[in-house]
Parts: sequence; structure tokens; C-alpha cells
Amino acid sequence: MAKVSSIEKNKRRTKLAKQHAAKRARLKAIAKDRSLPMEEQFEARLKLAEMPRNSSPTRIRNRCAMTGRPRGFYRKFKLSRITLRDLASVGQIPGMVKSSW
Repeated sequence: MAKVSSIEKNKRRTKLAKQHAAKRARLKAIAKDRSLPMEEQFEARLKLAEMPRNSSPTRIRNRCAMTGRPRGFYRKFKLSRITLRDLASVGQIPGMVKSSW
């Protein structure tokens, strides 16, 4: 089980990213638009830099929904490899069976 503080910090980052997504996208579009004057692009980049760092979606860490484990994460199930294996062995995941040959 991961530290509760790291799980909560990641939840705050997710919330901040959703909150600032529209503004961040608008500023990024202005900063990348070559048809606009350089001063306007530079201002957009400065405003982007002033935004909270945790509002960037790249700072969000994929974590297991049950344990909070940050590594060995399967996006399709939103679970870590260990939790996925445990649940699959018990038959909690529909359609997943243990392979044997």
C-alpha cells in the first residue's frame, strides 16, 4: 500500500489539471501559433509559466485504484500488476482466465 499522502497529492494534481485545462490549452495554442507576433507568443509562455506546476497533466502519476502502487500499472484495468493477478486468480475480473498449456 502506497503512502496516503502521495495518493492524496496525486488526486490534488488531477483536480488542478482538470480545473486549468481550458486555460492551459488556450495559452499553449497562442504560444505555438507562428502567425501571431512574437511578443504575444512570449506573453502566453510567461502566463503558462506563472500557472501552478501541478496543473500540468504530465505531473499526474498513474496509480493503482486499489493500492495506490505507482509502478506496474495497467491502464486498461487501472490496477497494478500484483492486484490484477490477485483479482484474476479469484475470478473477480470478467473474461480473464489463468493461462495454462
